[in-house]
Amino acid sequence: MNLPVTLEKRPVTLITGASAGIGAALAQQFAANGHELVLVARREQALAAVADAIAASGQPRPTVLPVDVARAGAAHDMAAALAARDLEPETVVNNAGFGLIGAASTLDRAEQLAMIDLNVRALTDFSLAFLDSLERRKGGILNVASVAGFLPGPGMAVYYATKAYVISFSEALHHELKPKGVRVTVLCPGPVPTEFQARAGINQEVFPPLLTRSAERVARDGYRGLKEGRRMVVPGSANQVVTALLPMLPHGLLLALADLRKRRRR
Repeated sequence: MNLPVTLEKRPVTLITGASAGIGAALAQQFAANGHELVLVARREQALAAVADAIAASGQPRPTVLPVDVARAGAAHDMAAALAARDLEPETVVNNAGFGLIGAASTLDRAEQLAMIDLNVRALTDFSLAFLDSLERRKGGILNVASVAGFLPGPGMAVYYATKAYVISFSEALHHELKPKGVRVTVLCPGPVPTEFQARAGINQEVFPPLLTRSAERVARDGYRGLKEGRRMVVPGSANQVVTALLPMLPHGLLLALADLRKRRRR
C-alpha cells in the first residue's frame, strides 16, 4: 500500500517593493546570506532585473511575483500563490511605500489615500497574514519606516504620519510576538538616494552628507538588526543622535524645523 507523500513547504523570505532602492538592496543582502527569495512589486521587468542580478552573483534566482500589494486582498492572493509553489514565508520584509511632497491641502487627495493604503494598510496586512508560518519557523518581520516617523512633517504630512504608524505598530508587534519566537524589527533610515525621492519630488542635493547612507549600507544594517532580534535599527550614528534628541525638543520647534527643511528640499 502506497502512503500519500506530504511535501513540506520551503521557507522563503518575502520582500515587497523589491524592484529598486532599499528593497533591491535588501534582496541582495538576504540572498547573499542564503535566503530563498520571493520578490514582490508592481513592475515585473524591474523585478526580473533584480532577480537576474542575484542569479548572476551565484545565488538561486528568486521567484518574481508582480503584485500591487496595496490592492485589497493582495496578502490573501499572495498566500495562495506561495502555497501553489510549495513555499511559505519564514521572513516578511515590508519595504513597499512612497511619499509625496507638498501641503496636504494641495496634494491630490486620492494619491494621499493611496499612500495610506500602501504605507499603512498593506504593511499591516502583510505583517499579520503569515504569522502561522513565521511562528512555526521562528522567523521574523522587517518593516521599513524612516526617521521621518519621529517628528511631524509639514510639507509631507501624510508620509510622515504613515511612518510614525509603522514605528509604533512594529514596536508593539515586536513586544507581542517575541514570546512566540518571532522577531520584529523596524528599520528607520535617514536620507537614502533612491528613486523614492524622485517620485516624491524631493531635491536630493540638499541631504546632509553626514545623515545620508547608501541603500546597500541600510540593507546590511537592517538585516543584521533583524537577525539580532533588535526592536529598532536607525542606520548611521548621526541619525541615531538626531532621533535620540528629537523627543526632547518642543513640538512647536520641531514643526518649524521640519517646515524649514521642506522648503530647502524643493
